[in-house]
Amino acid sequence: METGKAKLCKCGPLIISSMFAEYIAAALRRARYDTLENGSFMATVDSLPGVIATGKTIEECREDLIEVIEEWITIRLQRGLSVPALDGCTIGVSQEPMAVV
Repeated sequence: METGKAKLCKCGPLIISSMFAEYIAAALRRARYDTLENGSFMATVDSLPGVIATGKTIEECREDLIEVIEEWITIRLQRGLSVPALDGCTIGVSQEPMAVV
């Protein structure tokens, strides 16, 4: 795929999986990690409202962040809500809510 151009996915499951992976990688590049008072970690992605992850270690926090981003995308797709572009990665949203498994 060409870099620097928005990508729109309306195809089969393998392409959708690849699109999710690219989008999640872009989100992870934008993630901000903070150390909490108890020594655990918290991560947020400013462009993705409501995406917050925590973990006892930075790696556990990162793993939780990936899961939270996946769930955030899925919920938005199910409800027909837009998914903001990140670093040229986009996920197209149907006008009608759809089942995502």
